[in-house]
Amino acid sequence: MKESLLEILCCPLDKHDLELEDAEYATDDDGDETDEIVAGVLVCSECGERYPIEDGIPNLLPPDMREETPA
Repeated sequence: MKESLLEILCCPLDKHDLELEDAEYATDDDGDETDEIVAGVLVCSECGERYPIEDGIPNLLPPDMREETPA
């Protein structure tokens, strides 16, 4: 997920901003970090709900629709 996507993402439950925590960035061939987020957590600034980022894909499903065990 590109870091710039954070500007337009919002919490699907209450539409408030999401803040990035524990971010892991991809690296280029020289070992430098890129703007591609490959793992981390998006946290709603209002309700505190947490949405994981795995393999560069944010899981913005509401908590009751998320599968607890990975496929």
